[in-house]
Amino acid sequence: MARIAGRFARVEPRRRVGRLVLGLLSDLPRKNCWTIAEWAGESTPDGMQHLLGRAKWDADQVRDDVRAYMVEHLRDDQAVLVVDETGDVKKGTDTVGVQRQYTGTAGRIENAQVAVYLVYAGRRGHAAVDRELYVPRSWTSDPDRCRAAGLGDKTEFATKPQLAARMVTRFLDAGHRAAWLAGDEVYGGNPTLRAALEERGTGYVLAVACSHEVTTGAGKFRADTLARKVPKRAWQKLSAGSGAKGHRFYDWAVIGLTDPRPGSRQLLIRRNRSTGELAYYRCYSPAAAVPLTTLVRVAGSRWRVEEFFQSSKGLAALDEHQVRRYPSWSRWVTLAMLAHAFLAVVRANEHDRDPAPDALIPLTCNENQRLFITLVIRPAFDPVHRLGRSDWRRRHQTRSQTSHYRRQAART
Repeated sequence: MARIAGRFARVEPRRRVGRLVLGLLSDLPRKNCWTIAEWAGESTPDGMQHLLGRAKWDADQVRDDVRAYMVEHLRDDQAVLVVDETGDVKKGTDTVGVQRQYTGTAGRIENAQVAVYLVYAGRRGHAAVDRELYVPRSWTSDPDRCRAAGLGDKTEFATKPQLAARMVTRFLDAGHRAAWLAGDEVYGGNPTLRAALEERGTGYVLAVACSHEVTTGAGKFRADTLARKVPKRAWQKLSAGSGAKGHRFYDWAVIGLTDPRPGSRQLLIRRNRSTGELAYYRCYSPAAAVPLTTLVRVAGSRWRVEEFFQSSKGLAALDEHQVRRYPSWSRWVTLAMLAHAFLAVVRANEHDRDPAPDALIPLTCNENQRLFITLVIRPAFDPVHRLGRSDWRRRHQTRSQTSHYRRQAART
């Protein structure tokens, strides 16, 4: 919290943001301005709501602090930046960026808000270093609607690959380095993003569709056509990294591609050892051709972003914001990223200082959070909780009961 203290000119928001972040790290079953304010002993949620909506501080500057904190503690010369989007199902039409669109969270088209995240994944851990809200054309074509939601009058539509390129550019312009970028077909199929990465000398392993066309010495082919030409001896069994059930083993093959521009380009093919299902990756390295094991490691890093979504939503309430305007959204998700980054750094440092015995798995972010709640949060906040909760609940339960009886009387 000392890292971001200078972003707040007054002491009140500086103290309140500390309580909000601790609330995000707490064991509250639901985390929003109301529940965190009650938990922190505040008489109303007005202060928390003011902090997110109207107080003067720049969420982008705090984001930069989070990014520097992450890279400093998890620095890895072979780190992989992973980009992906996640959606939060919403009701109504007033929440910024919401419309009916596909979201993997629900697995179908829903009324949802979608954001793109950039995750830094190294050997010591991973966490998000940037975020961008996806604003659909239905919003950018309506300046009045954008203005009401806290977006600028001149907000322009940007695709998800464009948002990814924007975040990677910010990361590199800040002086940080990452050897690779990984992403799914949404990003691998975009030639503009690939060209931007090549221009910055950043390697990538990006998933592409089976119909994606590539050029070899023998001509231009679809990816699935090339896969059928791979001889049996060319497949190698390699692990894409450890999962919940151990190493994820697949069969892999790589085909060299031709291109007059500098750098090495390859098509990586993954085959499921049980079902035979194939997946394809467009690969680029600014230097000479890299070993197959390196490409497989980078491709396997893409799962880190899914782990981040699951962990940050479960531990730091990334998706529990009950806000409608863009400034409040950007502030909430940035502070949730900070809370999750803290857990990731504690986990990495603990693994270095006190490795787990062979018979035990290393401490996870979930276990570190439970220890933090027990040793730090509860001793500091339980007395406040006990003193302030009864008055809070008495006031709001009375209001709720009065409203209930009024509605009941109106129905009768």
